[in-house]
Amino acid sequence: MPEIDIPSQFDVLVVGAGAAGLYTALCLPESLRVGLITKETVALSASDWAQGGIAAAVAPEDSPTLHIEDTIQAGVGLCDRPAVEFLAEQAPSCIQSLVNLGVAFDRHGKALALTLEAAHSRHRVLHAADTTGREVTTTLTAQVLRRQNIQVIQQALALSLWLELESGRCQGISLFYQGKVSWVSAGAVVLATGGGGQVFAQTTNPAVSTGDGVAIAARAGVILRDLEFVQFHPTALTKPGADRFLISEAVRGEGAHLVDNEGRRFAFDYHPAGELAPRDVVSRAIFSHLQRTDPDPATAHVWLDMRPIPADQIRHRFPNIIKVCQHWGIDVFNEPIPVAPAAHYWMGGIVTDLMNRTNIPDLYAVGETASTGVHGANRLASNSLLECIVFGAQMANIQVANVGLPTTPPVLRSREFNTNASEWQVQQVQLETLREKLPRLVWQSAGICREQSRLETAIATIEAWQQDFAALPLSQFLFSLRPQEIVSFELLDIERQLRLWAETRNLLDVAGLILKSAAFRTESRGGHYRLDYPQTDPGWQVHTLVQTNHWWKSPVINN
Repeated sequence: MPEIDIPSQFDVLVVGAGAAGLYTALCLPESLRVGLITKETVALSASDWAQGGIAAAVAPEDSPTLHIEDTIQAGVGLCDRPAVEFLAEQAPSCIQSLVNLGVAFDRHGKALALTLEAAHSRHRVLHAADTTGREVTTTLTAQVLRRQNIQVIQQALALSLWLELESGRCQGISLFYQGKVSWVSAGAVVLATGGGGQVFAQTTNPAVSTGDGVAIAARAGVILRDLEFVQFHPTALTKPGADRFLISEAVRGEGAHLVDNEGRRFAFDYHPAGELAPRDVVSRAIFSHLQRTDPDPATAHVWLDMRPIPADQIRHRFPNIIKVCQHWGIDVFNEPIPVAPAAHYWMGGIVTDLMNRTNIPDLYAVGETASTGVHGANRLASNSLLECIVFGAQMANIQVANVGLPTTPPVLRSREFNTNASEWQVQQVQLETLREKLPRLVWQSAGICREQSRLETAIATIEAWQQDFAALPLSQFLFSLRPQEIVSFELLDIERQLRLWAETRNLLDVAGLILKSAAFRTESRGGHYRLDYPQTDPGWQVHTLVQTNHWWKSPVINN
């Protein structure tokens, strides 16, 4: 799409164009003028990378009740039952809506094909080969581009929320677009920016997943929840330059072995089931083994050897894994695959109710950015795409009070950021150094295994880095901006450099939130494992909430 001038006002602004943002935009009333903002191009998102599928109780032998119980069991005591009930009960009708929009799920004859995934008691996962997310986002994108009331604004970066001083309501955002920072007003803002996997050195998330929505919301005083809970996948392809492509657990189920550099099946040192132990156990086994043998988290890996599986069986069951590995120069029939655990999904996020509302009026959140209460301490497989659709559909019921009202505050002034080339170069080097060091620190201190002293050291380091970041001339200039001030830059490559600045800021904030949340919860549960508190503690069967650097506990809703 060509770059375009954008209006200074919309009825609703949706930030993020993965499954949650796209479906939200489609479900908003067509009478509203909708701006859909993405910092890349549409559909370059974690949703697009989702291999598995989307869960829904649509089979005759299944029921929403069974889906509810499976979800709650996976969540280890932290799922809010009303939210889970809503998710599972709405799932079948939302699947039908996707089919009506043109999503081509696999079928057996005329019936939708269903597969079984871990912790599901029934076959209930719909799929489109092993690229379900891409099928969903591609279809939704095509529909969005047809809608007259939706304006897609690509390669635009949301920097902050714009709150009304008197009422505290959200009235828009500040936006970096086409070399300028400007302010765009809206009757409502929806954050659908996905997760924050890039805060970890190893992640299956795409480069865009830098926790932007959570960080932007945190700075505006939005209440966040359960940020310590991160799901790690044990076997992601780990090769320099390659995306952290998931190698399905089904590969181990069919007979592949996990081995170390000596060719030894080390997983049995940690669990009698070896590489077939639960996902979190296998992740911890690999992580612990690598801590002793290869300290570099960016390149450390073990090996997944598919050669024990008959070649014909590999070809039949895993054609896409064969193809991806071939692309990266790995012949699965003759050599093992380098793999390591990777951050996969963030269970916590911005606290929302069933209407996606936050504690700030006219601010909403949908998808992985939100904490709806459905995932608890550990997400049930294939409930993530479902959450995007079920809760995105709720935006059809939005009540926007400020539709069509012109915003009258005058533009205070236009400002220009100037610096000489050598000073600019120094700042960029500092930013790039922070951006490189931060994920390694978080991976080592708040990755798969955590403990207090390492968390506290990392927190102190992050706080020092935040001070260094705040002292940068670009930071001081942008922090001083007031609403309605328009800023331009006369610098080379400003799009790339300002994105680096904004994402580094967001990652620093997200890192601090995860580390402090992990230090606050003194137990192990779901995606949060403490070496110094390895047991699950009934006294911690509560949510952790944080607002403006203040943490507290809140009860789980079970009725």
